[in-house]
Amino acid sequence: MKKDLISVADLDAGEVKGLLELAREVKAGRRGRGELSGKTLAMIFEKPSLRTRVTFEVGMFQLGGYAIYLAPGDIGLGKRESVADVARNLSRWVDGIMARTFAHRTVVELAQFATVPVINALTDREHPCQALACGLTMLERWGETKEKRLVFVGDGNNVAHSLMLLCPLLGMDFVIACPEGYEPKGGVVQRAELLARKYGTSIEILHNPYEAVKAADMIYTDVWASMGQEAEREERLKVFRPFQVNTKLLSEAKPECLVSHCLPARRGEEITDEVLDGPQSVALDEAENRLHVQKALLIRLMGGV
Repeated sequence: MKKDLISVADLDAGEVKGLLELAREVKAGRRGRGELSGKTLAMIFEKPSLRTRVTFEVGMFQLGGYAIYLAPGDIGLGKRESVADVARNLSRWVDGIMARTFAHRTVVELAQFATVPVINALTDREHPCQALACGLTMLERWGETKEKRLVFVGDGNNVAHSLMLLCPLLGMDFVIACPEGYEPKGGVVQRAELLARKYGTSIEILHNPYEAVKAADMIYTDVWASMGQEAEREERLKVFRPFQVNTKLLSEAKPECLVSHCLPARRGEEITDEVLDGPQSVALDEAENRLHVQKALLIRLMGGV
């Protein structure tokens, strides 16, 4: 693996397979205990978090290391001090940096100037740890991901980007059903299409959710207005209403189709209670798997194996 994980596209199919296999070993208790003894992870947060903070902090503790939480007011990243200087200073004290930021370029710059591994724990462009947790969840449920079809219903956002890049690496087809004007970023789509051609899978962008889910093995969704898009919320509620994941939409997919959500969810908006809490939902399994995937990632990047 590279020094850092900034994008799912930093990985190849073999590395994803190896990382998910390690995550399964970690989850089963066969790996991980004490492997990062004496190591320290700096956790930079520009956005609030439940899953990201708890899973990385607990993960470092269980691996025998220590995590330092740095709140937005602690650093003033790019304001009180330049991103480059923060990266250079932290590199003198810690063994790794995890960053949850608004701008993707912030994490890119941290990795550019840090001499220790940097992990993207969410930016406005990607959420690679979440996608990998989804990958582990699908692998657990199906045993094999090849020739499966993941359909993302909603906004072409950071989670959609990371899943779009991951699916070809898992041998899966990816479809997004979104309103016109809310498609994934062109550069990400192009990269995903290159990966799809390489691994013999497909990428589709559709605007009819009922058509999109016809052959779905998993339906995935996320909030319609992410952090930083609050001013667009009312307009987005109107535009995205036909894209709600509900029992009617789920009935159009395969009978055994799984459903997931990266959480937190706005219940009654992008997904209904009946679906999110229903027997086909694996959202909480995926939330748990953030811990195991990230522990595997920390071992790979900070443990040197």
